[in-house]
Amino acid sequence: MPEPGYLSMRSSGSFASQIINQGTIVNIGILLKEGPYNHQASDTAYKFAEAAIAKGHKVDAVFLYNDGVTNVNKLMDPPQDDRHIADRWSKLSKQHGVEVLACIAASKRRGINDDILIEGGEITGLGTLTDIAIRNDRLVTFGD
Repeated sequence: MPEPGYLSMRSSGSFASQIINQGTIVNIGILLKEGPYNHQASDTAYKFAEAAIAKGHKVDAVFLYNDGVTNVNKLMDPPQDDRHIADRWSKLSKQHGVEVLACIAASKRRGINDDILIEGGEITGLGTLTDIAIRNDRLVTFGD
């Protein structure tokens, strides 16, 4: 079993392929700290999660922090020819059992509540991030 660790996408551009292509199946938690459409972190985190699942890894949870909580706003309405980021996270949750969790304090600061949360999303405390880090082999961070 791999050594538990905290890894950031900022530290190594090839990190995603290192984790995904290793021979050992790992349990992965994701921390996303950026909002949709204004930073590539959301798209990269989603594509990383898809690729990891496709390779047989278990993506346990995505914890959304700071502006990352805006990724689960079901009221976003992108143009028809653009990707719908909130729908992507909802689909990942439904199809693969990935918990999509938004920090309660960050959500309150940004007006995110249960009424506008995507299907499969949940608002929770910051302590949940600690639990995710403990129960997974890797915690991968996306965003600044």
